[in-house]
Amino acid sequence: MTINKTETASFGVGRRESHDSSTFYGRNLYEGSFTQPLSKKKIDKIGVPSIGDWVDKIYCGSSTNMLEIPDNSIAVAFTSPPYNVGKEYDDDMSLKEYLDLITRVGKEVYRVLQPGGRYIINIANLGRKPYIPLHMFFYERHLELGYLPMGEIIWQKAKGANGSCAWGSWMSAKSPRLRDIHEYLLVFAKQDYSRPDKGVSDINREEFMESTLSVWEIPPESAKRVGHPAPFPVQLAEKVIKLYSYVDDVILDPFIGSGSTALAAIKNNRHYIGYEISEDYCEIANKRILEEKDINKLE
Repeated sequence: MTINKTETASFGVGRRESHDSSTFYGRNLYEGSFTQPLSKKKIDKIGVPSIGDWVDKIYCGSSTNMLEIPDNSIAVAFTSPPYNVGKEYDDDMSLKEYLDLITRVGKEVYRVLQPGGRYIINIANLGRKPYIPLHMFFYERHLELGYLPMGEIIWQKAKGANGSCAWGSWMSAKSPRLRDIHEYLLVFAKQDYSRPDKGVSDINREEFMESTLSVWEIPPESAKRVGHPAPFPVQLAEKVIKLYSYVDDVILDPFIGSGSTALAAIKNNRHYIGYEISEDYCEIANKRILEEKDINKLE
């Protein structure tokens, strides 16, 4: 079947199949911007190391210096960094100190990512007086490191009104407060928006259609059940991994916490590697990983 190509519409929107967007990207909006990737030819020259005994491990140390990982070896990095809001694992850092830490980790992640590799960061904004748009600062820092922005996903954790209380003023315009029921997943790429290599994708049609929408409805994980003050659900990591990686890729989590990213990788036939500074959380993560591997053996 032949599909007629479409172009950027001057009024409204058109169909998306076989869409020719060159008119849009040729506008001055994109002139000399940070969004222009390197040439495909240059990327193809960069070799990707073979998988070695450095994978399928959690390193109890800082991800500001991931010496165990070779350059250009990670397909996808997915993480939810500490938010510096007073959880038991947080230091009381200034905003600049916190962002400097995130930047140092981001620089190391960039080093270890393959060309075309993706870095997905789960982050929530903070406070109300004033409201701190952390995702804005994350964009600034990671674009300065050379990352290419691929979009953002809204992780909707709850539906509608509930008993949470952040009203400020009740049924009055005096000082109403918003109640967040979402977090962000910021999606970045290294050097190019497309991977130059080929592999096996195991995502089905329904999963692909759902995952490429910009809002994901996934319930949060229980901190008490996992034993970590701020775990994200394994399902969230699974959706990221299946959308952005091939089977047998290596998935990195530089703030692996209770190990949810590793569990998602194991469940979906990927390798994992993680970093965590807390020995207690390393122990929790390794215990969960062993339990997941035992389940896989039974299946």
